Amino acid sequence: MRDKPRSGCAVNAAVEALGDQWSLIVLRDVMFGGRRHFRELLSHSEEGIASNILSSRLKALVAGGLLTQEQAGRGRRATYSLTEAGIQTVPIMVALGSWGMRHRPTTPELSVRARLLEDGGPHLWEDVMDELREVHLGIPRPKPNHPRASEILQAAYEQALAEAH
Repeated sequence: MRDKPRSGCAVNAAVEALGDQWSLIVLRDVMFGGRRHFRELLSHSEEGIASNILSSRLKALVAGGLLTQEQAGRGRRATYSLTEAGIQTVPIMVALGSWGMRHRPTTPELSVRARLLEDGGPHLWEDVMDELREVHLGIPRPKPNHPRASEILQAAYEQALAEAH
């Protein structure tokens, strides 16, 4: 990842930070899959990311300020966490998922979360971001008695999975 964008264009700056397909997939898996360790990201990848690509993208996402890496001691796993900038990519992920559902072949079980996020609108996106802030940044959710967005999305995924089989 470059230190400075090639131009002052906001779209270019975003594309340089997020435009690589694997970077977006890694962010998606940290964000919506709760995967925070290298082995989890590697072994649970739907798309089959190679270990060298994953390593490269994690380094780039840390360097770009979208993830942090907590160095682990000897024999322990490093933990990756979203930064505030990474958390604020939720609406971008929603837009990508919405576009993908309309213009590319998808499966019901793997697109159900995208559909819920699209239908839930900005209020659900904020709930997702608040929950991510709690998990990754240690900031308590403003509505702790409100159902967790991750639980709603996971339940919908499991229901779609059951209906597919």
